[in-house]
Amino acid sequence: MIKFVNVSKAYPNGAVALENVNLEIEKGEFVTVVGPSGAGKTTLNKLIIAEEEPTEGTVLFENQDIDAFNSGQVTRLRRRIGMVFQDFRLLSNKTAYENIAFAMEASGKSDEEIVSDVPHVLQLVDLQDRMFHFPGQLSGGEKQRLAIARAIINQPEVLIADEPTGNLDGKNTMEVIEILKKINDLGTTVILTTHDQQMIKAVGQRIISMERGRVVGDEQKAQVKL
Repeated sequence: MIKFVNVSKAYPNGAVALENVNLEIEKGEFVTVVGPSGAGKTTLNKLIIAEEEPTEGTVLFENQDIDAFNSGQVTRLRRRIGMVFQDFRLLSNKTAYENIAFAMEASGKSDEEIVSDVPHVLQLVDLQDRMFHFPGQLSGGEKQRLAIARAIINQPEVLIADEPTGNLDGKNTMEVIEILKKINDLGTTVILTTHDQQMIKAVGQRIISMERGRVVGDEQKAQVKL
């Protein structure tokens, strides 16, 4: 589904974010990309959503070269990929319901679809009782679960979670992991980037290790029971 072929990314100041990366992510996989800050994890994600372009090599989405996409194709690509960020990026002046409804409106969904789907996705992330709360009234874990709900409301084929538990305690981290696993069980490909050792141990499945822009490990782990 997603393939990196000899991909390198360097910036004009000489900084090298990725160096000769080769990897393939199949449809329906749950992949955890691990490594310290500066390892290249976020750059990897930006290349997948065409926010950055590779200096060398090719990034493929369903065997199509992302770098060759025109603006319309990039827009369609991003509709197929949900993004979850460490800093939530919620709209502070909108309730939990409105944050998700806004994402649906932006993709052209009808009022009927919004009324039907928003409560359902809030229930999926166990926020049905916080539907009319503003982000400032939610805990850190609740904000992250709301961000996940917003990212999946339009049923993306791929969910990218970039350091989603960096600001959360152990209990909230486990809750986020369980939600991501549930989403993956429903058929969504999940790419999780993290340096959180607790999360790495809990997720199991496939783990890609990165250091200084290079892939230094790629292995399957037995899933750990929580």
